Amino acid sequence: MTAFDDLYAANAKYAETFGESGLTGRAARGLAVVTCMDSRIDPLGLLGLQPGDAKILRNAGARVTDDVLRTLVLAVYLLGVERVLVMPHTDCGMTKVTDADVHDLTSARGVDTRSLEFHTVPDQGEALRHDLTRIRTTPFLPDDMPVTGAIYDVRTGRLTPVGD
Repeated sequence: MTAFDDLYAANAKYAETFGESGLTGRAARGLAVVTCMDSRIDPLGLLGLQPGDAKILRNAGARVTDDVLRTLVLAVYLLGVERVLVMPHTDCGMTKVTDADVHDLTSARGVDTRSLEFHTVPDQGEALRHDLTRIRTTPFLPDDMPVTGAIYDVRTGRLTPVGD
């Protein structure tokens, strides 16, 4: 038995009734969502979307990093994305630590992470506004592309718009 047998078994069952082979890979609703990797977030469900409707970009803290910008460029020019929602959430672990804290935690286990930037979030509203500005001002995306932000509440399931 391996650490992944449960996943392979679940996939075999899923594949028995798989019915989405006709999707093209384009964002059918023209949407990209940048959100956190937190497993309490179901981006499609909470936005009333279906598989194939949107490109979902996930990372710790829902931060607009260089890799997120790279992915958005590909999504816009190759995959039909016309609008972007940046959606961090309440009770995020990235708001509870600093980069220095993470470096200290890993160092205590003999791992040197000083070459990494973790993009922790001391002020979620400020970080979201910064990330929205980063998308809106990058020379690599259309100037007139709609970009907005909203904070997802993991306790109520509601979105609170921020940054319009």
